Amino acid sequence: MSSLTYDLTLAGLSVGSAAALTGVGLIVTYRATGVLNFAHGAIAMVCAYVLRQCVVEWGWPLWAAAVVTLLILAPALGVALERFVFRPLSVLGGDPAQTLVASIGVFVLLVGGAALLWGQGARDDAPELLSADPWGQLAVVLALAAGVGAVLHPSGGCPQTPGWTRFGRELRAVVDDRGLAVLGGIDADRVAAAGWAFGAFTAGLTGVLLAPYVRLDPYGLPLLVMEVVAVAVAARMRSLPVAVVVALAIGVGQSQLTRLHPSGRGEPLLQAVGANLFVVALLIASSVLPRIGTRDVLPRTATARVPTPQGAWIVAVVLFLLPLGFAGSDLHTSVQVPALGVVLLSLVVVTGRGGQISLGQAAYAGLGALFTALLAAGRFPGLPRLPELAALALAVVLVAPLGLLTGWPAITRRGLALALATFAVGVGVSRFVFAQPYATSGLSLGRPEGFDGDRGYYVLELVLLALALLATHALRRGRTGRALAALRDHESGASAAGVRVPALKLLAFVAGAALAALGGGMLGMGLRAFDPTAYDPVRGLLWFAAVVVLGADSTLGALGAAALLVGLDAGARGGVAAALIGVLAVLVGRFPGGPYEAVRAVAGRLRPPRPTALSPLGARVRRRLRPPGLAPTQAPAPPRAPVVAREPRTVGTAGRTVLTAHGLQARYDGFTALDGVDLTVPPGRITAIIGPNGAGKSTLFHCLAGTIRPSRGQVRYGDRDITRLSPHARTRLGIARTFQRLAVFPTLTVAENIQVGAEQGHVPDPAAVDRALRLFQLDGPLRDAPAARLPTGTLRRVELARALAGSPNVLLLDEPAAGLDTAEVSALARVLRALAADGTALLVVEHDLDLVAGLADIVHVMTAGRIIASGPPAHVLETLKARETAV
Repeated sequence: MSSLTYDLTLAGLSVGSAAALTGVGLIVTYRATGVLNFAHGAIAMVCAYVLRQCVVEWGWPLWAAAVVTLLILAPALGVALERFVFRPLSVLGGDPAQTLVASIGVFVLLVGGAALLWGQGARDDAPELLSADPWGQLAVVLALAAGVGAVLHPSGGCPQTPGWTRFGRELRAVVDDRGLAVLGGIDADRVAAAGWAFGAFTAGLTGVLLAPYVRLDPYGLPLLVMEVVAVAVAARMRSLPVAVVVALAIGVGQSQLTRLHPSGRGEPLLQAVGANLFVVALLIASSVLPRIGTRDVLPRTATARVPTPQGAWIVAVVLFLLPLGFAGSDLHTSVQVPALGVVLLSLVVVTGRGGQISLGQAAYAGLGALFTALLAAGRFPGLPRLPELAALALAVVLVAPLGLLTGWPAITRRGLALALATFAVGVGVSRFVFAQPYATSGLSLGRPEGFDGDRGYYVLELVLLALALLATHALRRGRTGRALAALRDHESGASAAGVRVPALKLLAFVAGAALAALGGGMLGMGLRAFDPTAYDPVRGLLWFAAVVVLGADSTLGALGAAALLVGLDAGARGGVAAALIGVLAVLVGRFPGGPYEAVRAVAGRLRPPRPTALSPLGARVRRRLRPPGLAPTQAPAPPRAPVVAREPRTVGTAGRTVLTAHGLQARYDGFTALDGVDLTVPPGRITAIIGPNGAGKSTLFHCLAGTIRPSRGQVRYGDRDITRLSPHARTRLGIARTFQRLAVFPTLTVAENIQVGAEQGHVPDPAAVDRALRLFQLDGPLRDAPAARLPTGTLRRVELARALAGSPNVLLLDEPAAGLDTAEVSALARVLRALAADGTALLVVEHDLDLVAGLADIVHVMTAGRIIASGPPAHVLETLKARETAV
């Protein structure tokens, strides 16, 4: 091995060792708490700064500073985060979206706090804890990985089996089901705190090892550490040996690539790729490897419509017009507010309207500014020099399709996986586009002719901001707005209602990219230059946190966030805005509706209750209406209004399409859920499926609905094979479904819920909404009531009405009587009989055998993935009772 190759290998092992430490810490924290700690890099940065402060500024011995930093400060920081930030979230249910927002909030808070304490300048005098020789670092990594593996490694290589140690078993139990683990006598708080303490220790060790060799500043080091999250993702957040091997391999490979010197036009890009292999690995891992976390992206309380205080828009308009009276530097700062407001509106579209997470919006804003500058300077390949406004418009058109970079992964990814994918795109654009010579060689950007002055340009910005607000408002109203709200509230329910979920996600990301590009171009014109640091990925995390905590679905909140960020950064020491937003994001679990909702709730609690009393007229009316003999403290209970079904109409089933299944097979991890099932759902009849838990009923139902694709067999609708058809496509063919767990859209009203089904159904009918409302007695005051405030029985009617509003030929019902009382079940049965009499084919999966006996025309009994008995309900149920008696 040549001397150069050997030296580069040693350098790569040093970098890889630090990356491996990051991977080990992230995996341990994730396995102990279920949280992907986005604040890992910020903890590393804080520990590096503290070690430098102790040694360089205060003159402590290195060993003493290392003990205090790594063995006291770092674990204490991890325990504090677990106790005051993440434990309350886990007690409330461990929503992965809220923990994600909280971890980003901790990241932003620590970055802002570091900028306040130590300034934003880079430091190059960080002390070396270990020598440059990588063998010591590698030994530390291997020892830590071996020790942790001995504690956590599950026998047999399966993470669900008991670990070698008691702590390992307790850790798995806490992550799988914290409440059940506590009932089993496990101290879940102690286990989680230990996981956080160790994760923070590895983060601190990573920071102090990297600081002497990289730029130590509040933004660079945290981002560098977060880039190597690819190591943990490649290990699927569970395998420590894989994380160590991948980290070392990428580190050595990246170091060896520095000896290559490509030539030609692609030289800068190839060099950037070679110097950023961890970013490449992050892009690949977040796009290709199995996703981490499958639950919804954001807490619905964080994205739901936030009521706007009365007069708030008048106040906002006045405040945005005030800068027209400013002069000098004040107005120069103010021109940044409308531009940033447009950028943050892009997050309102993607996150608030579509419910999708996007940590890469800063990349699209930067692309908008870069393309505008290149087009205006005549340096864009193949295009002449354009006037600034034309350049801005064309830049928006060019950037909008690039929204597919984050929109396409969103089709199949949710939760943490989507967060990683969008973050990876933001980092990739920053490293491979903004760092190129054409973007960093003093690229200036002028203002449109006639708007060169700050006051004139501010007026132009207000016009563009008004257009952006109108576009954002349009995505909230009408058919598209209701479909986006349905997607945000319940993705599976929206797909079952016929919403084209993949296309709608792409629309949200493309529209968001266009708005971000518009705002980025405006921001570049305001600053008169393209500054890559204004659009770095850390800035994207700050923008995302600001929008979420101030109301992701609130356009007014986005404008307020823009004014807050610009105003604090300009009028106070750098880092104040980040620290404030970080504090608010950390508290998102306690106040998920945002600061306004929190203030309103506190005010409501502090307001003294006002005694209620009848007026003289009301008292006279009560005396006249009170029945004789009724005590004054009693009131007659209102009679229960029965649900009246429409009159059955005898309709021929000729021409109705039949849903059939042929030889369906489905397997999960070696377990056979369906084993050659044949089924026919005839029109005008009610078909029921019963059987014990684990019999395969739900799997069969999902195969028919399209949410699960069988490994073998066919699902046919008439003569058409629909086995590979998506759920929304089946709905548009005329196959509707309901869910065992309610799939309503809580931020929409009852009428809007039903309107989604009518608009997306296979036979749109203008009168379908009113007909469904009357059929299920949801008209009157209930019509405009928000679905979030209704009881279970009413919501069941809303869901069924939404399914019927699309005029389906086949209706699949998954335990429709769940949560209903006796009267509601009887009313439901009458409605279902009327639907069958109208010619609709109904399939019911139900545990209530009494309901099945009085409702179904034919019953199928399933056991072990097979249909073992079929026939009229009386015969089948009698046979089952006889078998149970014999057993």
